Parts: sequence; structure tokens; C-alpha cells
Amino acid sequence: MTMTFINLPVRDLTTAAEFYRALGFTSEQENLEGGNVLITVSDGTRLMLHLRSAFEGYTGVAATNTETSREVIVGLSAQSRERVDELVDRAVVAGGVSVGPGVANGSMYMRGFRDIDGHQWSFLHLAG
Repeated sequence: MTMTFINLPVRDLTTAAEFYRALGFTSEQENLEGGNVLITVSDGTRLMLHLRSAFEGYTGVAATNTETSREVIVGLSAQSRERVDELVDRAVVAGGVSVGPGVANGSMYMRGFRDIDGHQWSFLHLAG
């Protein structure tokens, strides 16, 4: 099975891990002293949170300033439109920022948010 690892720089590992746990994700491995936390999003997807300094050490360049630019939008599927709204609402309650109301486009329904470090995410449901 192919797995996907999403790597993101964060300001504070503990706070970021708490944010993602509030969405229902789980953390099975925390290496706070090493500067990273592994979060399970689904069977095939893991989120690696790195302190900015550790992330920059891996990439060799400065991390994107999420206040002024976006490098990527992370999109994840959800089982229903209601689940999309529930997940984004959870993100907002946990300290994230909604990027607007849900958008329906044919059989796709999508709604986005920015996490506590400014990374943009969207949850989407594809009917059919």
C-alpha cells in the first residue's frame, strides 16, 4: 500500500498536535525533543509536524510565510457534505479560520480552513 506523508512546519508542536487531535486525528508518535510529531489522518495518510527550524533543516530553505503566501492546499475527502461541515467547524472551534462557506460544484462539495499555523486545508465530498 502506498502511504502519503504531509510535512508541515509549525510554531509549537504541542499546540499543533492538539489542534489536529480536535479534528479527530490521532498521534501515535511524538518526538518533541527531536522537533516533530506524527499524526495519523487515515490508514494511508500521515501528517508530520515539524518545528519550523527542523523543517527548514530538512528543506534547506526558509519555510513559507503563511501570513503572506500559500505553497499548497491540503485536500482530504470526507464521507458526506455534513461530515465536511463538521470537520471544518471542528477546525474553527479549535482555533482555525474558515475560508468561507461550503461550495457545491456539480457532484463535489468543498469547504476550507486555515489551521493555527496558517496552512490552508479543504475537506471535500464527491457524491456518486
